[in-house]
Amino acid sequence: MKTAHQSKQQLMQDALRDMDKLIQVNQLTDRQKLALTCRILFDHGHDSGLAGQITCRSHQPNMFITQRFGLGFDEITADNLLEVDEDLQPINQQAMANPANRFHTWIYKEHPEVNCIIHTHPTHIAALSMLRVPLMISHMDTCALYEDCSFVEKWPGVPVGNEEGVFISAALENKRAVLLSHHGQLVTGKTIEEACNLALLIERAAKLQLIAMAAGQIQQIPHVLAKEAHDWVSTDKRNNVNFSYYARKALKTHSDCIK
Repeated sequence: MKTAHQSKQQLMQDALRDMDKLIQVNQLTDRQKLALTCRILFDHGHDSGLAGQITCRSHQPNMFITQRFGLGFDEITADNLLEVDEDLQPINQQAMANPANRFHTWIYKEHPEVNCIIHTHPTHIAALSMLRVPLMISHMDTCALYEDCSFVEKWPGVPVGNEEGVFISAALENKRAVLLSHHGQLVTGKTIEEACNLALLIERAAKLQLIAMAAGQIQQIPHVLAKEAHDWVSTDKRNNVNFSYYARKALKTHSDCIK
């Protein structure tokens, strides 16, 4: 066996090289990706009536794309998405965005690296938020969120004011996710694919945490190994590969969303 004496680091580098060389990325538009993300999250329990928002930056400065208020995640298509400005005013369309989108504009303003934001109230995240405890990462599968999720302990009430945008944007710091007490979760990504993956992952992490807390004391994982796992699964190519799988799965029952 030619690789029997190679180090773990060399094997990891070789795998990353092969992923870049051999695995093709999807050719969807941002609107198609956003519509698919809505359907993917709906299928994974992120539906909470009309609560929750998904946005991505538009190609136009200080504009972003989001869903119409009044439509559920399972009704979103590439064609019925809105393009709005920083004041949530739609461009040449007779519809409105969710008023709670206001805090997205603050995050985009303060975090130029962010191109997609997902805020939802899935069941296990919502339950964990009621306990007012931070997200705990202690399993290999959820290490993409290791030291990458902030915690907001104080609930400000209905999140439609500028105040929420200011403090949520600040609470995010240099992390990609935040757990909001008595509320839900927010994840960000440089790409739509990254944000979608993190939204799915944070709900799984909350579910695992609640199950583990009910059974006993959660044990910490070694910091160095957790950071290694975090970086291993947080590459652009890995995010694209994961998203492509979820997209193929969603399109089996939601083929209408990208037409």
